[in-house]
Amino acid sequence: MAYTTVDNPELYFQSKIYTGNGGTNAITLDGSENMQPDWVWIKDRDTNNNSHILVDSVRGASKNVHSNLTNAESTKTDRVVSFDSDGFTLGADSSQGANDNGSSQVAWCWKAGTSFSNDASSTGIGSIDSSGSFNNDAGFSIVSFVGTGSNATVKHGLNAAPNFIIFKDRSSSKDWFVYHQSISPARGLKLNKSDYPGNDSSYFQDTAPSSSVFSVGSANTVNASSNNMIAYCFVEKKGYSKFGTFTSNGNDSGTFAYCGFTPRWIMIKPLVSDGWSHWYIFDTKRDHPQLNDAPLYANLDTREAYYGGSPASNYSQIDILSNGFKIRRDGNWGVGGSGQASAFMAFAESPFVNSNGIPTNAK
Repeated sequence: MAYTTVDNPELYFQSKIYTGNGGTNAITLDGSENMQPDWVWIKDRDTNNNSHILVDSVRGASKNVHSNLTNAESTKTDRVVSFDSDGFTLGADSSQGANDNGSSQVAWCWKAGTSFSNDASSTGIGSIDSSGSFNNDAGFSIVSFVGTGSNATVKHGLNAAPNFIIFKDRSSSKDWFVYHQSISPARGLKLNKSDYPGNDSSYFQDTAPSSSVFSVGSANTVNASSNNMIAYCFVEKKGYSKFGTFTSNGNDSGTFAYCGFTPRWIMIKPLVSDGWSHWYIFDTKRDHPQLNDAPLYANLDTREAYYGGSPASNYSQIDILSNGFKIRRDGNWGVGGSGQASAFMAFAESPFVNSNGIPTNAK
């Protein structure tokens, strides 16, 4: 079996730094491959109080949700205007920093691309209907469904069980919820908060996803009756994506987390509730691999490398390596002291070994 089936991760995930112009702004991704994104996540790097902006091709480019807010979906027709064959186009709406003139933004872009629609009563897959877009090569799907308020199963469109799923109620003001394979299925993390919730079997029926469906319970955060829901589903792909955990050692020379590739993008959530346990996002497009110390935070609207009005760069540090990443100053930021667990999701810049068995980008 090949070490990886994804020799070029830029076919499925790319990061882009761009400068806003306050008008029509065609953003061309600068990877080695043209990629029409299906999920675009934008964050202003320069200014506090500008929220994360998430749009996707299933809901439509004008439909905005924000990872740091509970707000229901809003329509902004002049913010993200279209998904293009090599990127996306912005309009003149500069609110939340998406296209503020002269300001630097980052966009993280994922590819799905193949539409599906599931009539559960006809196919026998899942108990409620779903539709969306999927890409089995990348292990990514975007799934739309209408909640029932009671236990249900939903087709996710992929050919393997998802390892990581992000849920948002589009119709009302509700928390984001996250399923991670390394945590009990009964335990839902909240993407918009630093909380580490206790067990609640009403989120996912205490049931891991299967190769065809994921389970949602009666909790109105993930399955509110008659509300429109959106789910982003990920299957781990060797050499391209990783959804794991690591345990801190409390040292400045901290824990190494194995990925099997050189990461381009990493999001870390310490599994504890305290003032520092945010959703840290590191990205080598924005920062140097050693030390990468300029995080953004999925649950905060602060600018890059800042938290609470003071620089975080003295604390939040990681090294990006050829086959994973290493935590630095372990006891001085959210990953905490010795013995504390953290969950992470990561996507590759390049595999450690390509499909021909040749090491790539050794550092």
